[in-house]
Amino acid sequence: MENWLINIMNEFGYWGILLLIALENVFPPIPSEIILTFGGFMTNSSDLNIVGVILAATVGSVLGAVILYGVGLQLDVERMEKIIDRWGHILRLTKKDIHKADAWFDKYGPWTVFFCRFIPLIRSLISIPAGMSNMNFGLFLVLTTFGTLIWNIALVNLGAYFGASWEVIVGYMDVYSKIIYAVLALLFVSVVILYVRKRRRNS
Repeated sequence: MENWLINIMNEFGYWGILLLIALENVFPPIPSEIILTFGGFMTNSSDLNIVGVILAATVGSVLGAVILYGVGLQLDVERMEKIIDRWGHILRLTKKDIHKADAWFDKYGPWTVFFCRFIPLIRSLISIPAGMSNMNFGLFLVLTTFGTLIWNIALVNLGAYFGASWEVIVGYMDVYSKIIYAVLALLFVSVVILYVRKRRRNS
């Protein structure tokens, strides 16, 4: 995949970066770390410049986020309630659980959307619950743009600084991703255990 990404960026420049980052948001397995750091390196060996790469990447990120926000809108609370009516006994979820989650996102959603832009994989998927909760679209765009811009500025500049050794950054980002995934897994397990204990006490 790495060679394919690099070939597209070499051939199409800014437009290639924009397209790949948009796809990375919709299909998270595409690694933004490679796109951004190699884009930074390209500013040392082509006509591309740092500002242009950052802008192209940011526009692509926002476009991808808007697409997933739209997906979330199609999975609003009412539709989720219908899914719970049909499959709730299997999923062990109730309408009350859905409303609690929706209320939580209404309260903490803006900060979640912003800070999750710095977490691999989650940075893309967070747009879906934002749409599901009908988060104010203007606020969603602002927070997504600023969070994404910070991420892009950091990785593009690191790629430009390390030049031909840009892959070193990708290695460090891989370690960072694994640490984040491990922490998220522990948090998920903890939440599940607390939820199960609470359900047992209530029953």
